Amino acid sequence: MKQAMHGGRLLVLTGPAGVGKGTVENALRKKHPEVWVSVSATTRDPRPGEVNGLNYWFMSEDEFIAKEAAGEFLETAVVHGMAHYGTPLKPVEEHLAEGTPTILEIDLQGARRVKETAKDLGLEVLSVFIAPPSFDELVRRLVGRGTETEAQRKRRLETAKVELAAESEFDVTIVNDNVDKAAEELWALIAKEYGISE
Repeated sequence: MKQAMHGGRLLVLTGPAGVGKGTVENALRKKHPEVWVSVSATTRDPRPGEVNGLNYWFMSEDEFIAKEAAGEFLETAVVHGMAHYGTPLKPVEEHLAEGTPTILEIDLQGARRVKETAKDLGLEVLSVFIAPPSFDELVRRLVGRGTETEAQRKRRLETAKVELAAESEFDVTIVNDNVDKAAEELWALIAKEYGISE
């Protein structure tokens, strides 16, 4: 595998809950471990099995706010009025500078903030929307996960409608009707973006 170009754009991956962003990303990284996915920072407590630096960078609220004030995040958000989340800027910049294919998986609001702040930082962004084959299929997947209450699922589906309506804001749409196919499409985008030839 040959890498011909340095400093491709940052790939910002977004899509509604239940669309399978993480599943597509895992399938991609299984075949292409050279792809780097940004690890977010959060002030929430680790869940059982979560590893610091692998799932998230876990930190205190004071530490997070100090880093935010120092401009160390590409974007930040307060989720459900409680925990802070953010994308550490330095590792993103370092991986892009090395020519490493770099992905940021984030929600719609975060993607919009990244587009705004990236311009000021001189970072170029390629925004990718992962879409379900249909809204009915998205409902089926969310119900099939069995990880949420009826009320939570209803709220997620309302959010998903808003997220789906924002698809036109993105540079590229990949329909996740087949995980391996979607991962291949994502890799084709990355290979083109970073000048990688097999």
